[in-house]
Amino acid sequence: MFYRFILSFLFIVFSANVSARLEILITEGVNSARPVAVVPFQWVGAGDKPDNLSDIIAADLQRSGQFNAIAIAKMPQTPSKSEDINYALWHKAGVEVIVIGTIQAAQDAGQYIVSYQLFDVVKGNVDIEGYNPLLDQGRSIVKTEQLRPLAHKISDIVYEKLTGVKGAFSTKIAYVAVDRNDEHPFQLRISDYDGYNEKTILRSKQPIMSPSWSPDGRKLAYVSFEKRRSEIWVQDLFTQQRELITQYPKINGAPSFSPDGKELAIVLSKDGQPDIYTINLTTKALRRITKSRVIDTEPSWAPDGQSLVFTSERGGKAQVYQVTLATGKIKRVTWQGDVNLGGTITPNGDSLVVVTRHQGDYKISVQDLNSSELRTLTKTQLDESPSIAPNGSMIIYSTVYKGKQGLALVSMDGRFKANIPALNGEVKSPAWSPFLN
Repeated sequence: MFYRFILSFLFIVFSANVSARLEILITEGVNSARPVAVVPFQWVGAGDKPDNLSDIIAADLQRSGQFNAIAIAKMPQTPSKSEDINYALWHKAGVEVIVIGTIQAAQDAGQYIVSYQLFDVVKGNVDIEGYNPLLDQGRSIVKTEQLRPLAHKISDIVYEKLTGVKGAFSTKIAYVAVDRNDEHPFQLRISDYDGYNEKTILRSKQPIMSPSWSPDGRKLAYVSFEKRRSEIWVQDLFTQQRELITQYPKINGAPSFSPDGKELAIVLSKDGQPDIYTINLTTKALRRITKSRVIDTEPSWAPDGQSLVFTSERGGKAQVYQVTLATGKIKRVTWQGDVNLGGTITPNGDSLVVVTRHQGDYKISVQDLNSSELRTLTKTQLDESPSIAPNGSMIIYSTVYKGKQGLALVSMDGRFKANIPALNGEVKSPAWSPFLN
């Protein structure tokens, strides 16, 4: 978290270890979710079935916290055709929705025809004319490397059909990994939201911090110390071209893309204490937003782009404030809790996700912006750097798990929790991408 970094700016000590692919370990919340069944897709072809799409879809739905994907061993049958579904059996098993499908080898080598159907068990079980249990269906021809993305796409469709909210399983996360034994120990990586398809986009001998996605998902802004001082860079993820944005004396930090992608909100201390600025990415025009004798940091844009929330000590202890960009008017947003840091407004604009310090522990909390009610979502002690899924359903954050810094997930209602430790080493500073399709 950038606030804590600033406090220790002169005494930086960075933890380090190796990092590999991430692994999601669900710890809480499955039993209260809606029961669904993703029946193993039937393989129509010779040899082994390619990627098991039904396993990926079931895992996606389970990790959303909204659904409990029942185990294959508990399924009363494993149909692959609609006419083979016995709705009475599924209803008796307490399942609300069934996903079935097939994977068929296409005529061209290395391509597959994937079909799926989504059925409402309740409608199917009542068997009333006009009550069609088919909720959705689809068919795609994809290459081998497109099977896993297709599974996430099917998960997105199923999630939206059942919740009315767009699924976020086809998104990515960016994070910082550290390997003390590597020649370039600090690495900026991106992966699918579930840790697969990990790619390293920057290796450095010096620390990397605060990755932030552009709203089109094409670029990342981040802080790099590669020249032994803080600098803000923007990197194109497709061309790998990098652009140096700021390298002012002392702190250059906490970049955050504006919703239209034209500006960054940043923290600079070139004029004294850390303050909030915005910089136009085309003209490089710099605008000072705050001017105080205390620390102002961790800016984050409101979804409408008309204001910024940020962490400030202007009230004595760190709390979250909001500044209206047109007028410069500043108001305090958080009032409960000893300290509140790293505020981010949810995509629908209704709530604020923060790190709250209570009795010395740092936990992820969410505050209703209308009622000011603050709810603590996590039970861990050293949570930081929350980042919200683009559909507002989940939060990914840094925490300490079994003595090592890793990532974790919590649903916006706090009922579902999962740890995402690296298989080796430590990871931190997660940033959830926007929708990518």
